[in-house]
Formats: sequence, structure tokens, C-alpha cells
Amino acid sequence: MKLNYKRTILVGFAFFLISAFWQAYDTIVPLILVNKFGMDQTGSGGIMALDNVFAVILLPIFGRLSDKTSTRYGRRTPYILFGTLAAAVFFVLLGFAPSLPLFIALLLGCLLAMATFRSPAVALMPDVTVKPLRSKGNAVINLMGTAGGIIILLFATVFKTSTPGKTDFSAYIIAVVGVMLAALVVFLLTVKEPRWAAEMEEETVRIGGDAEAEEREAAGGKLSRGQTISFFLILASVALWFIGYNAVTSKYSLYAVDVLHMNYATTLLIAQAAAIVAYLPVGFLASKIGRHKSILIGVAILTTAFAGAYFVTSATPPLLMTVFFALAGIGWATINVNSFPMVVELAKGGDVGKYTGYYYTASMAAQIVTPLLSGFLMDQFGMRNVLFPYAAIATTLAFITMLFVRHGDAKPVAKAGLEALDVDDD
Repeated sequence: MKLNYKRTILVGFAFFLISAFWQAYDTIVPLILVNKFGMDQTGSGGIMALDNVFAVILLPIFGRLSDKTSTRYGRRTPYILFGTLAAAVFFVLLGFAPSLPLFIALLLGCLLAMATFRSPAVALMPDVTVKPLRSKGNAVINLMGTAGGIIILLFATVFKTSTPGKTDFSAYIIAVVGVMLAALVVFLLTVKEPRWAAEMEEETVRIGGDAEAEEREAAGGKLSRGQTISFFLILASVALWFIGYNAVTSKYSLYAVDVLHMNYATTLLIAQAAAIVAYLPVGFLASKIGRHKSILIGVAILTTAFAGAYFVTSATPPLLMTVFFALAGIGWATINVNSFPMVVELAKGGDVGKYTGYYYTASMAAQIVTPLLSGFLMDQFGMRNVLFPYAAIATTLAFITMLFVRHGDAKPVAKAGLEALDVDDD
């Protein structure tokens, strides 16, 4: 049994265009709000939080709607098609909005359009990938998303979006939308969702069925008591490690400048690079030792990195912080590749989209809470005393909740003899 990397990459173009959008959105919307419309940081920060609020409310809804959709193009593809087109239109119009009220109205339309297809797009990978291979598949999907973000970062350099006082980003937005539409075209021309999903179901039967699904059937089609406990523990773990990780990524630039008196860009870049390098290896690791153990290792690495970073001061060699951030990147990749497959492992074939929405609800809710909570604590006790201990405590709690998870870990099925050499075609 081998992952069909070609198919997974093609499916990943949907996540590629999503990541491209968000990289551009997070880069230029705050600049437009401040430079063009004169908003203060508090007001612009509030508007930038809307995407997380939309996500918490809408991603489970559209994930579930896509589960119930049936067309000759598949369950997820129509959402990806129309959601991308609508988001592209709204995003282009954002660049030309002459007033703040119109800009906010278009922004809300853009966020709504993106929310319609994020869960369906992410749910498509497990739809076409048998459960034991979903960690590897998720590693490929994450690499595709990273590639989309990197391309848009390069565009930002070409279009000089960092120019002080810049207010016109229309050319940059059009270029970003061009990348999104190109990725959509590749996706539509190559992905055969109904056929690939049917073949996944056949493969599941061939390799001996689905133990989690069988336990659900024994419990009357719902999650068994043990599965329910594991499901909520996984979601709690997701929320906790996002609470810790997001606090660091959102505040480290200030911490580096104000506390360490050093450049922050290199350490953040090293963390991202380490995660990129780790994605595929940790997918293979999960196939050997399981997702549960892999995640525990990842959380332990992340906690160690955050705890160690607390002891770095302005007198410490900058290389030490770089090492800790590289460890954090590896730990985060190990967690990220395996956590989403554990959630959808508990889903039936007909509700993968709903469970995808649950996963994003947990992660997005954490990203709403943690800036407020960590910011309050920093105001009370100081950034130096709070940031990394706060993050390390959150990830330690995530380790504890994850330790008691007993479901969601697919057992790898080995092939023997000539079967081990099989490579799926299109």
C-alpha cells in the first residue's frame, strides 16, 4: 500500500490556492486599513480577527454541507470552484475600494467566500486517501500550502508591498488572484474526485476494512464512548498547542526587538524552513510508530523549545535562539501532519467535511483566545516573564490531554511480496 503522490499533489492545489490567498490577505489588508484608511492598530487588529470568527462559525457548517452534496463533479469540487471564483472577485475589488465602509463590505464578502470551501478543500485529501496513509498525504498537502505561501511572499518583494506609506496594492492583488485561478484550473483539469473517492472506498475494503468505523457501527452508527472521549481530547489538544504556538508566532517579533534586542526575521525563517524539511519525514515516522506517538514526540519537542527559549537573553549568542526555533519548527510539523488525520480517522466516509470543520473550530477558536489572554498576562507581568512560559505551559497541557487519547491512530497495513512494489496510476 503506497501513497499516490501525484494524486495527492494535484488535490493539494486547492490548499495551495487557499494558502496563497491567506498569505496575501494577512500581508496587505492591515496595510490598506492603516495606510489608506487611517485606522489605528486596535481597529485594524479587530478587523483582522474577523477571519477567525468566520472560521469558527462557518467552517463546520460548510464542511457538513459538502458532506451532504452530491454532484457528478463530486462533493467538494463545486465548493472549491465557486468559492474560489467568488473570493477572487471580492479580493480584486478590495484593491479598488474608495471608502472604508465599502472596503469592509467587500472584505466580509471575501471572508464568506473563503469560508465556503476551506473545509471541503481540506476534506478532499482524506476522501481520496485510505486512512493509514493520511499522515503522509497531509504532509504533502502542507508542503503544497507552504509552496503557495512562499510564491506570494516572493510576489510581495516584486511588487514592493513593504514600501512605507504604500496604499495601492491593486497590481499585487491581481497577480495573487492570477496564481489562485491558475491553481484552480490545474485542480479542475486533473482531479477526478468521484472516481478517486470510489477507488479509496474499494481500497479500504481490500486492506481489511476500517476498525474505527466498525466500532461506530457497533455503537449504533455514532461514536462509541471511547471514541467520543478521544475525539474531545484530541480537539482539546489541538486548541492547547495552537494557544501556545500562536502566542509565540504573533508576539515574537516584539519580544525579539524589545527583550532580546535582535533581529526576529532569521529565527522565524529558520522555524519555517525546519518545518518544511520535516513534513515528509514525520509522515513516514507516523507510518512506522503511529500518529499518537509521533504527536507526543512533536509536543515534547515543541515544549522543550519554548522552555529553553525562555532562558535566552540579550547576552546569549543569537544562534541559541535559532536552534530553539528550528526545534519548534520540527515539533510543529510533527504535530501538524498527524493531528488532522487523527480527527478525521474517527469520521465515517459521509462526514469527513463535518469533522474537518470541528478541527478548524478548535484551532481557530484558540487563535481568537490566545492573543487576548497572552496580551493581558503580558500587560500584567511583562513580556519577558510571560511569553515562553505561557507557551510551554499550554503545550505541556496538550501533551497531557493527548496522552489519554486511545482512538484515531490508524494501524499501518503492510504489503508483502510483489504487492509492495505496486504504484498506483491515475
